[in-house]
Amino acid sequence: MSRPRVVDSVDYKPFETKLPASRARAIPWATVMAGSLITIIPVVATIPLLPPFGFVMLLAWRLLARFAFRPWAAAPLGFFDDLVSGQPLGSAVLMWSLAFVAIDMLEQRLAFRDHWQDWLIASGLIALCIIVGRFIAVPVGAHVDTILIAQIAVTILTFPLAARIVAAIQNKRGAE
Repeated sequence: MSRPRVVDSVDYKPFETKLPASRARAIPWATVMAGSLITIIPVVATIPLLPPFGFVMLLAWRLLARFAFRPWAAAPLGFFDDLVSGQPLGSAVLMWSLAFVAIDMLEQRLAFRDHWQDWLIASGLIALCIIVGRFIAVPVGAHVDTILIAQIAVTILTFPLAARIVAAIQNKRGAE
């Protein structure tokens, strides 16, 4: 007979149900795709301030749960976002993949990160991706710079909410 498992943690919950492995692997993909689908909700606004929720969720998953996605996962998720959002095909594929590469390069330099550093990394990548997306999708002569700054600010402020959602989901799906 095997001896009972001894755990010195107060948070140990032996009877809490964990998700099956296949569902636990699909949840990050589903949340990023759901974030991309938010852009198809008809919202009446005088200025376009709707953040790219799919990208924010992708950054939150990548920064909080490093192994939730494979390194190549940004490309198909970016392709899905391009199809849904109406951006030029391949723009999110390129920008999301470059964001993954940038996060990998930063992780090699930073041994430990906290929430503020994750927020700073996400803020830089959000600003970069929105600005580059502006040059890809809109003619250079268009006067959208002030609206673009407002959209960047709103998107940066939504990152802590996305991080909170990802942390709650990660807690439910169990440590990998």
